[in-house]
Amino acid sequence: MLKQRTLKSLTRAVGVGLHGGHKVELTLRPAPPDTGIVFRRIDLPVPVDIPVNAQAVCDTRLASTISPGGDPGAPKVHTIEHVMSACCGLGIDNLLIDITNEEVPILDGSAASFVFLLQSAGVVEQNAPKRFIRVLKPVEVREGEGAALKWARLDPYHGYRLSFEIEFKHPAVDSTGQRVEFDLGSGRYQRDIARARTFGFTKDVDAMRARGLSLGGSMDNAIVVDDTRVLNADGLRYDDEFVKHKILDAMGDLYIAGHPLLAAYSAYKSGHALNNKLLRALLDDRGAWEIVSFDDERQAPQGFTQLASAW
Repeated sequence: MLKQRTLKSLTRAVGVGLHGGHKVELTLRPAPPDTGIVFRRIDLPVPVDIPVNAQAVCDTRLASTISPGGDPGAPKVHTIEHVMSACCGLGIDNLLIDITNEEVPILDGSAASFVFLLQSAGVVEQNAPKRFIRVLKPVEVREGEGAALKWARLDPYHGYRLSFEIEFKHPAVDSTGQRVEFDLGSGRYQRDIARARTFGFTKDVDAMRARGLSLGGSMDNAIVVDDTRVLNADGLRYDDEFVKHKILDAMGDLYIAGHPLLAAYSAYKSGHALNNKLLRALLDDRGAWEIVSFDDERQAPQGFTQLASAW
């Protein structure tokens, strides 16, 4: 039987939120089978649990934000996509995440720090079948026309493959790889995707900070780009880091479904909003998916049966 996974022990991280700039502590704890991933706002007078699912997403401007039932007036947790991407990459099904503010710390701007934390705590199997959402037919969402067109799509696939294409019309971005395809079954998430950092443009910084955003952003936790070049002294971690970060984000956004997907995801200029729209379109069409598990591990997609090695 292909089994569910959680942590062996708890682990903690302290950092600042990318947008709010506030100090925040994150404690990641093991959780029983079939719990899913649950954020808990422990800074409130009465702690509030926020189970992760597609309907919990209440805001997708610049990040994926969740609240109980998606209520925009309820307590929130912002910027969950990087830690969710790490959980997807390591195949973690059940996790309790205590958080002392309303935004997940940005750490180094990628998922690598979360991967390190999770692997340091240890990943263990649980005596319950791992459940997947298997896509049965194509589902696609599109927005805009002509130069403004963007789209995202899911197709049936026995595994989890993602392809993404960007188009920013910016010299520093255009000089790097514009399209990436990644298969999670390769076992190379930590090496090929997790280290890709979020990025921002100096021309947008003043406007964003005037709106109370990117207050915690710096070259320590983001790729910063001016009109022509990357400003970070150490340059890029991958020669296609921009588009790889889009893959990283998409993995986190889609893992909000509550179960790993068996599907091929493809997208052009997509983002958090369109990824969530795609997820909701899939789940709203009951004939487009089914829940499956594998009593015989040999029937599972290649690469999904191995536990992640220690960092």
